[in-house]
Amino acid sequence: MNHWLTAPLLIPLFGAILQVLMTYAPLPLRRTLALATTALMLVSAIVLTGLADDGGYRVYALGNWPPPFGIVLVLDRLAAMMLLLTAVLAIFCHIFSVRGTDEEGSHFHALFLFQLFGLNIAFLTGDLFNLFVAFEVLLIASYGLLMHGPGTRRTVPSLHYVVLNLVGSAMFLISVGMIYSVTGTLNMADLAVLVPQVSDGDMPLVKAGGLILLVVFGLKAAILPLCFWLPRAYANATAPVAALFVVMTKVGIYAILRVYTLIFGDGAGELANLGMDWLFPGALLTIALGIIGSVSAAGLKTLVAWQVIVSVGTLLAAIALGNAAGTSAALFYLLNTTWLGAGLFLVVDLVANQRGSAADKIVTAPRMRSRTLLSILFLTGAVAAVGLPPLSGFFAKLLILKAVEPGPQMAWLWTALLVGGFFTMIAFSRAGSIVFWRNTEGHVADPGKLTLPVTVSASALIAMTLLIVVFAGPISRFTDATAAQLHDPSGYITILGTQPVGGEPNE
Repeated sequence: MNHWLTAPLLIPLFGAILQVLMTYAPLPLRRTLALATTALMLVSAIVLTGLADDGGYRVYALGNWPPPFGIVLVLDRLAAMMLLLTAVLAIFCHIFSVRGTDEEGSHFHALFLFQLFGLNIAFLTGDLFNLFVAFEVLLIASYGLLMHGPGTRRTVPSLHYVVLNLVGSAMFLISVGMIYSVTGTLNMADLAVLVPQVSDGDMPLVKAGGLILLVVFGLKAAILPLCFWLPRAYANATAPVAALFVVMTKVGIYAILRVYTLIFGDGAGELANLGMDWLFPGALLTIALGIIGSVSAAGLKTLVAWQVIVSVGTLLAAIALGNAAGTSAALFYLLNTTWLGAGLFLVVDLVANQRGSAADKIVTAPRMRSRTLLSILFLTGAVAAVGLPPLSGFFAKLLILKAVEPGPQMAWLWTALLVGGFFTMIAFSRAGSIVFWRNTEGHVADPGKLTLPVTVSASALIAMTLLIVVFAGPISRFTDATAAQLHDPSGYITILGTQPVGGEPNE
C-alpha cells in the first residue's frame, strides 16, 4: 500500500484539530500554521498526481481490510486531478483570507481545513457510503463558513442552503440503502461487478436508488431546478469562502462522473447509462437559466455566481454526450472554470472594497484608486468566461463543440454555447463599462488598499487562464488519458484483488 494516499486526508485533518486546540493563540501564529497546512496539502497533491500519471490504480485499505470488505482509498487520474485542482484553489483562497476575513471569527481556519478534509475524502474514497460521509463533513464545515462574517444578510441564504442539503443528505442515505439491500455492498468496484447481475425482480429497486443518487448529485452540482439556492448563498459569502465554494459544485460533477461511468456505465446491462437521457436537456436548461441570471444581475458577485451555474450546465452537457472526447473536454473545461470563477470572486471583492457604499453593485460610483489593475483582471476573467481567444475558455469550449457528433445534440449544444457566450459577453460588458468607466465626481472617503497577498491571490487565479493555454498540450493529454480510464471501468474493478500488507486477506 502507498501511504501517500492518506496525506491529503491527514494533513488538513490534523491541521484543523490543531486550529481548534489553538483557538485563543495569537492570530499570526494560527495563520502561519494554517497556511503551512494548506501548502503541505498542495505538495501531497502534486506527488499523487505524479504517481497517478502512469495510468495505474493505487489502493489504500484502511485497517488492512481488503476490498470490498473494508474502507478503501483509490487513486487514479481523475482523483489526482481533483486533488490538485482543489489544493491550488485552496492555497490562494487561504492567502486571500489573511487580509482580514479570518479576523471575523475565531474558527475560520479550522472550518476551512475541515472543508478541505471533506473534499479530499470525496475524491479518494472507493465506497458509496464514505462518499456520503465526505459530503456530510464538507457540508457541515461549509455551513459554518457560509455564516462567517458580520451582519445578518447571510442568514436567509444560509438557511436555504442548509435545508436543501439536509434533504439531499436524507435522499442520499435512502438511495444507498436501497442499493445495499439488493447488492449487499457499497464498494464502488464491487457494485460495478454486481449491478449487471441484478435479477429482474430487484431491478426496479436498484434503478430507483440510482436515479435518486443522480438527483442528489444534481443538487450538489446545482443543476436546474435544484440551483436556485446558489446565487444568493455565494453572493453573500465572504470572498475567500465564495471562491472556495466554486469547487463545491464540482464535487457533484465528480460524483456523477465516477458513479455513472463505473457503476451505471456501458457495462451495467439494463441499467446502463441510467438517467443520462435526462442529463443533457437538464444541462441545456441550466445554461439558459444561468445566462438569464447573468444578464439581469444587479451586482458583480451575483453575476459571477450565475456564471458558476452556467459552467455547471456546460460541464454536464459535455458529460452527457457519453463519449471519451466529451468527458475529456469537460475535464479541461472544469480546470478552467473552477480557477476562473474563484479568481473573479476575489477580484470582485477587491473592486467592492474600493467603491465605498456602492460596493459590488452595478451602478456608477467614484473612480477607484486601483482601477487600472482591477479592470485588467476583470477584463481577463470576462474574456475567459465568454470563451474568446486566446484564453483557456476558448479552447475549453472548442473542445466541447468538437466532441459532439453530428445530429440533434450538435445543433442544441452549439446553439446553447454560442448564444450563451454572446449573452455572457453582453452581461460582462454591461457590468464592466458601468463599474470601471462611468465614474461620478468625487472620491471614496476610505478606499480599501490592495495589499500584496490579496493582489497575488486574485491575480494568480485569473492568470491560470493563461497558464492553461501555455500547457494546453500536456493538460489535454492528461484529460484524454483520464477520460479513457473512466470509460474503461475494468481497470478500476481490479482493485478488488488488492491484498493486505503482510499476508493473506482477513477472513
